[in-house]
Amino acid sequence: MADAIGAYIAQPRFAHATWGIDVIDLSDGRTLYRRNADKLFIPASNAKLYTAALALHTLGPRYRFHTSLYASRAPSANGTLRGNLILYGRGDPSLGMGSDTQTPTDWADKLATVLAARGVKRITGDLIADDTYYAGPPFGAGWEASDLLSGFAAPVSALSVQGNTFTLRVGGNGACCTASVDPLAADVRILNTLHRSAPGEYDPLGLYRAPGSNRLYVFGARPPSSKPRVFNLATPDPARLAGGLLADALARHGIRFTGRIRTQHWPHPGEDEHGKGLVRITDVRSAPLGTLIRHMLKHSDNLYAQLLLMASGKHQSEIGTCLGQRHPPTLTAYWGICAMRAMLRDAGIAAGSAFFEEGSGLSRKDRVTPEATTRLLRWLDRQRFANDLKQALPVAGVDGTLRYRMRGTPAAGNLHAKTGTLRYAYTLSGYVRSANGQPLAFSIMLNDYARPRNTDGRPTAGRATRDIDAIARLITEYGNVPLPSPSASGSAVPAGKDSKSP
Repeated sequence: MADAIGAYIAQPRFAHATWGIDVIDLSDGRTLYRRNADKLFIPASNAKLYTAALALHTLGPRYRFHTSLYASRAPSANGTLRGNLILYGRGDPSLGMGSDTQTPTDWADKLATVLAARGVKRITGDLIADDTYYAGPPFGAGWEASDLLSGFAAPVSALSVQGNTFTLRVGGNGACCTASVDPLAADVRILNTLHRSAPGEYDPLGLYRAPGSNRLYVFGARPPSSKPRVFNLATPDPARLAGGLLADALARHGIRFTGRIRTQHWPHPGEDEHGKGLVRITDVRSAPLGTLIRHMLKHSDNLYAQLLLMASGKHQSEIGTCLGQRHPPTLTAYWGICAMRAMLRDAGIAAGSAFFEEGSGLSRKDRVTPEATTRLLRWLDRQRFANDLKQALPVAGVDGTLRYRMRGTPAAGNLHAKTGTLRYAYTLSGYVRSANGQPLAFSIMLNDYARPRNTDGRPTAGRATRDIDAIARLITEYGNVPLPSPSASGSAVPAGKDSKSP
């Protein structure tokens, strides 16, 4: 394995890149191969491994999120609610995500159904969409401004719904330059200056929305016969979207609502906590945390990851300690980082070998070592929730972000691992059984790698994920053959000799 890996990563095209690899025997912690295993790397979405571990460690696999509906007073005998309706979120990342058995608006219909069953026919107050359960911030530290328009970098809110995204459709029905939003409750104002392109004209379609603004600029030129294009974009205000979807559900269930949809993002001084002095109508509960983590890891969902970091941070803030810091943080996400540090300490991961600014891996400020990651994986393997975590990871050639990778190889159906991809940063870490049945934990990290290109700009090598997979296959094929002694290409520890153990 050592010679094969060493030969592969010694290719000239990796001359300016850095590889970090650590492979251990899961049963006893023996190091089987390492290269730059103690160096810090950008983990990309391998950060989600740490966030999943944190949430399971802090909250447990059976934890559920609750989204509550309150009224400021009880409805009258004639079915009129002369007061406000409050939709209060507590960080459920799955609200409105839909499934095989649920539509994206089932949650709102459930709340409206309960109101109607209580005889409510009319609401004269406002509908307040309240996400004050978390104290922010709406974006992870280090998320790039150029990403914030896209659905994969949607803002974080305690009242998140439908992944905090909306669909923009450009063109269709014979028109090249129309633009429409779905759902309308996203409250996005389109400023469309698209025009038909002349023959030979090249003016690509462009989109722009300033962070926090609901104005979406659609500009450029399109050929008259162009096919429609569909974009998944971040909604500017998730709480407002949730409020709008609930208002739509009220109308579907025959409840007349004459007030305004308002949002509350920060507690006002002197206001009572929710539940005190309010009439509870009903709750919507999420699936157990173990199920949510399965979605997060299989699909590498950034919103889920950041919300689970904040949920862990909320729990940590209620404990009230941040590893002895003199001035504890005020924002929920930073409490989450405190909780992460506490978990790393519990896992025996050395200080200085893992740094996080957020929970998804979108930030290039995050840094971890391959050695810290294999140590985490071995620690997780000994926890009561070990099976929940392993079953949540993508499986090579089977599902999630590894569905189409390593098919037809010994890794298919065998390797369970978290992928990670940012520009110039590629990672894969997880579990696999070797050719001789040994349970292994591994972490492969490749940073600062750009595919070589020829003079006309076309790449002369495959995608970096193929290189990561090639190393993973070599690890999978490891058997009982004695490994060579340490060399410049990496170091191997022959079976039977002592090595570091977590």
